[in-house]
Amino acid sequence: MADRLREGVVTYAYILLYIALSSGQIFFNKWVLSSKEINFPYPLGLTLLHMLFSSALCFLLTKVLKIMKVEEGMTLDIYITSVIPIGAMFAMTLWLGNTAYLYISVAFAQMLKAIMPVAVFVLGVAAGLEVMSCHMLLIMSVISFGVLVASYGEINVNWIGVVYQMGGVVGEALRLIFMEIFVKKKGLKLNPISVMYYVSPCSALCLFIPWIFLEKPRMDADGTWNFQPVVLILNSLCTFALNLSVFLVITHTSALTIRVAGVVKDWVVVLVSAFLFADTKLTMINLVGYGIAIVGVAAYNNHKLRKEASRSGPSEDQQAETVQLTSTSTSDK
Repeated sequence: MADRLREGVVTYAYILLYIALSSGQIFFNKWVLSSKEINFPYPLGLTLLHMLFSSALCFLLTKVLKIMKVEEGMTLDIYITSVIPIGAMFAMTLWLGNTAYLYISVAFAQMLKAIMPVAVFVLGVAAGLEVMSCHMLLIMSVISFGVLVASYGEINVNWIGVVYQMGGVVGEALRLIFMEIFVKKKGLKLNPISVMYYVSPCSALCLFIPWIFLEKPRMDADGTWNFQPVVLILNSLCTFALNLSVFLVITHTSALTIRVAGVVKDWVVVLVSAFLFADTKLTMINLVGYGIAIVGVAAYNNHKLRKEASRSGPSEDQQAETVQLTSTSTSDK
């Protein structure tokens, strides 16, 4: 009885840790990028720093200290055909998602992200990974309608920010599609540390090239990079800790739990941001629309999990979910 109680306490502690880190990381990024706070308005540079930090820390933990293990099976062919596209889409997601925070509120950005299942499903159908059905069409319609209602209720709509956020959604949807192909076609299943070890350097390179041309000249022209090492290192460390918390939750619970926790986290971000940031003004239409979208997202998650459970054994399902969920929290930035 005592062991079961202790296990339950540990499990809930991991879930709360994930929700706290995931929500906190979104607020932290907004705080760093905001002109009224830290004033580091370089989302591309911030994302690049995250990927460099993740690459260095993964190497330190796996190759130097050997605290964690990188799973075997990676080949040059798999890296070129799978890891590079995943890394490029991950870089695109983080870059555009962080840039959106310069133009729209955290709450509105989170509401727009609810359209993610629609983008994943449409691209999945186009790639032959999903099958169109009346059931899924209804779910996609509910999500889309909810996001449209939430957008209609937004008081200050900046379309530049909306375009950036939608670009980030498309990038994340493509990343998940590539991940699914990676798992199904290549037959290689990796834990989150292994995925970060392989993907982070690739994402860093994909970010470094546009940073040289787009943000570095601006940073040079400003005369100072406005670089606060302690804050930015803490920000990068929180990103890495967030990815580890995803792994801990899945290891001690299930893929369903992390999805439910993700929905709870989304509501926490939307509601708390209204108190933290002056640019967030929630309306009843906002909340009703987002509520409708979340109902659709919950139905989509349930459908996906039932489909994956019927297609494979519990252990295989959990491994596949681990791969797909790796760094999705980071992309919530």
